[in-house]
Amino acid sequence: MKNVKSEMKIKLLAGFFVVFVFATVNLFGQQEEKSIKLGVEINAPVSEVWRAWTTEGGVKSFFAPGCKINFKVDGEYEMYFDPLSQEGSRGGEGNKILTIDPERMFSFTWNAPPLYPEIRKQKTLVILHFEKIDEKKTMLHFIQIGWGESEEWNKVYEYFSYAWSKIVLPRLQYRFDHGPIDWNNPPQM
Repeated sequence: MKNVKSEMKIKLLAGFFVVFVFATVNLFGQQEEKSIKLGVEINAPVSEVWRAWTTEGGVKSFFAPGCKINFKVDGEYEMYFDPLSQEGSRGGEGNKILTIDPERMFSFTWNAPPLYPEIRKQKTLVILHFEKIDEKKTMLHFIQIGWGESEEWNKVYEYFSYAWSKIVLPRLQYRFDHGPIDWNNPPQM
């Protein structure tokens, strides 16, 4: 009886070892999740960069000519790039704030442009981290995750890789270097 128990223990331990090794290989062998990761230095204190992202007046100064922001967890975080269009075609509609750590980090959902209706029904996640460089400078760390795998998802990924890095974040820098964006005559980025 003693040998049977010992054999069972050995088999059980061997089984756990195989599961552990398999789980470890899976955990460490997986490809890193697709993401857009950007960093941009802003010539303004963290408090001002924070307000630019978290208030309607701030958002209208660089991000979009119209918006709806209810800055609380589960509050609206909508950007209207074409505020006069019909509902559903104005831009980043239906997005919500997920987390808030004042003047350090916040996250929100983000959807695809109306050009991609199937992907637009889904949301990605944007995370912004605000890092103080000194009293007059901020490093903004931008991450967007939650990408699917299809030809349409790849098109949306390329669209946002360009939009965030070549339009939105440069406009944020422009806003603090030259003043708010004039939406009737926006600068070429």
